[in-house]
Amino acid sequence: MADMNVCAGVFLIVLSVLHLVQSDIVKGSVPLNSGVFDKIINKHQVVVVKFDETYPYGEKQDEFKKVAQASLTQPNLLIAEVQIADYGDKDNADLGERFGIKKDDHPVYKMFVKGKDEPVTFLGKDKKADDVKKFIMKESGLWLGLPACLEQFDKLVKEFHGASGDAKKKVIEKAETSAKALTDENEKTSAEIYIKTMRKVLEKGEAFIDSEIERVEKLKDGKVSDKKKEQLGNRLNILTSFQLRIRDEL
Repeated sequence: MADMNVCAGVFLIVLSVLHLVQSDIVKGSVPLNSGVFDKIINKHQVVVVKFDETYPYGEKQDEFKKVAQASLTQPNLLIAEVQIADYGDKDNADLGERFGIKKDDHPVYKMFVKGKDEPVTFLGKDKKADDVKKFIMKESGLWLGLPACLEQFDKLVKEFHGASGDAKKKVIEKAETSAKALTDENEKTSAEIYIKTMRKVLEKGEAFIDSEIERVEKLKDGKVSDKKKEQLGNRLNILTSFQLRIRDEL
């Protein structure tokens, strides 16, 4: 009788855990299934879909939540999730087959852009939120905030790369004026990095960006304090904004 009570207790615990997992709601993301997939995809400008196992959890799911959260301020972007079951009725397995999703590759991110026949696949291995956001910005042209990046200055970066000669200097002057209006210390620090980088590009050309990214990545991977690592990561995010704009112009 005691054994039966223990088993019953364990069963209830398992049920409770399953309920918590199943009821996990990702803010900023919508769940999709075979019945509504095309209806939803076709109604939005840009949709990024994460194809995954049923009831995903752990670090990669936490990174997905960060991506979904970041999308809340971008009205032209929808973040969605398709959970593919490999048991029972095998829900959404047809979507997995349609897009060549393999179980061992979960999670797989694909971007659907209105007007394009085929989705673009995110090829990063670690599925870190910042890398997924960079992928979204690069492939869609939409802005998503990376840590330390400022939307108004990213717009100035785009203007800077589209300008030539003295016009670039005018953009730097606009950036300096905008920086003076900032009150947040972290934003001031970011603005300073933007301005210094513009000046370096004006002096050394756009090749400076790739070489600087390489230099900062080496420093970040070295033996530095957590605080310094964070600062270098912020600098890399801003440099990436420059790099993305350069590629847009190519």
